[in-house]
Amino acid sequence: MNHSNKKDQAGFEISEVFQFTDAVDYAGGGIVSRQVIKKEHGNVTLFAFDKGEGLSEHTSPYDALIQVIEGDARITIGGNDFTLAAGDSIIMPADVPHAVFAPQKFKMVLTMIR
Repeated sequence: MNHSNKKDQAGFEISEVFQFTDAVDYAGGGIVSRQVIKKEHGNVTLFAFDKGEGLSEHTSPYDALIQVIEGDARITIGGNDFTLAAGDSIIMPADVPHAVFAPQKFKMVLTMIR
């Protein structure tokens, strides 16, 4: 079965090569997100954060993996700050408070597993 020209629920071409960094654009003074995959047991979402933007401290009932794909990010997990650069990843455990801050523009892939 040929999957070309078929799109998943997020609008990505199935069985087509793409670059995460090209799949989401920055917006001045904001955060842009684009869902790549959404399934019952988890999802993958792209984010582009403008400089100075962030997600305030919150918890999630699921483990989450952050992969920074462009720029630098400050991730706080359980009160500990981590600086991640493009190519770095970190796992945020379920039920532990975490936050995300953009000291400069950055893009990340967030994978949540239920």
